Amino acid sequence: MKYFKKILKIVVGLMIISLLIAFIFGPKYIDQSKNKVTLAADFSNNATLDSIPFIADLHCDALLWDRNFLEKHNYGHVDLLRMQQANMAFQVFTIVSKVPKGINIEKNDANASDQIALLNFLQLNPISTWFSIKNKALHQCKSLHNFANKSNGQFRVITNKKDLRQFIADRTKNHKLASGMLGIEGAHCLENDLNNLDEFYRAGVRYIGLAHFFDNEWAGSAHGMFKGGLTPKGIQLIKKMDSLHITIDLAHSSQQTIDDVFKYHNGPVLVSHTGVKGVCDNQRNLSDKHLLEIGKRNGIVGIGLWETAVCGKDATVTARSIRYVADKIGVDKVALGSDWDGALETHFAVTGLPLMVTALKKEGFSKTDIDKIMGGNIRDFFLRNLPD
Repeated sequence: MKYFKKILKIVVGLMIISLLIAFIFGPKYIDQSKNKVTLAADFSNNATLDSIPFIADLHCDALLWDRNFLEKHNYGHVDLLRMQQANMAFQVFTIVSKVPKGINIEKNDANASDQIALLNFLQLNPISTWFSIKNKALHQCKSLHNFANKSNGQFRVITNKKDLRQFIADRTKNHKLASGMLGIEGAHCLENDLNNLDEFYRAGVRYIGLAHFFDNEWAGSAHGMFKGGLTPKGIQLIKKMDSLHITIDLAHSSQQTIDDVFKYHNGPVLVSHTGVKGVCDNQRNLSDKHLLEIGKRNGIVGIGLWETAVCGKDATVTARSIRYVADKIGVDKVALGSDWDGALETHFAVTGLPLMVTALKKEGFSKTDIDKIMGGNIRDFFLRNLPD
């Protein structure tokens, strides 16, 4: 019996040690192993960035990770100090609340085990977030506001046109100022209740991707089991979003969902992070048919900085896709949609943006066009479409 008790104590001790190691080191290890870059050097000491008045990006998942945004890190893709180093004015921070195990761009089951739930547990986030994807998403929203409150005025959360105009004016006097806005990947975090949209609006969310990697109660995903279109509740959702000036993000939406959005919604839309089939033909990317319709509606398309989006691993291939979009629908309707910190390898982190400028120059874009692509188009889109 004494021998058994001794063994039991050893086993329990090892279990406790293992749990401590998982909680202390697990979140950082996962972050470091998932959010890699192809080119890791620091390219930000480049005068070309300082000459661009408003650098912006449409999609970053940094709030998913247990990382202090106000501190500089040598891993991951975005934090405030690296934004300042790269003269970056504005970043949309997107909320990821559920990702099924074994995700791929072809076919995912919504009922598969949720990888974000385990990460959330390891990060020791509040218990209220463990069993509710809505609370998990709202917790990330709150995190961005908390970072802003602790930034000594260096970082702001933009929620309306007035905020954005004031930020632009203030930044002409202080180029270290940076800002962010909140978006959502997948309306599943509304938990099948249209009334929850009001809560996310109050939290500062200003665009919503209708589906992420799986079909949900509102819309079909490009990567779902069935890839259907808008459900009756989904039609109600986009109408309410329109009334609140929450922009529809078509990233990850199925072909049928995109068709249905164009059928039931007359206003502009965005695609926060994508590639185009005309350059890189796969399930993930945007067709010419839908690209042209977005152009007619004065929308905006964010081109990604990762291999699946652009069929390559450097700024040159992203610039090629940007050229394709500019030629199809106009240079004022294309932007960067990096997918930084999205649990994937990007061409470079935020400090690598000079490589993007060089690649755009090689594609023949003028200085005026580059200023638009690198952020001016995003600025102007939200000046038109944010709430008053």
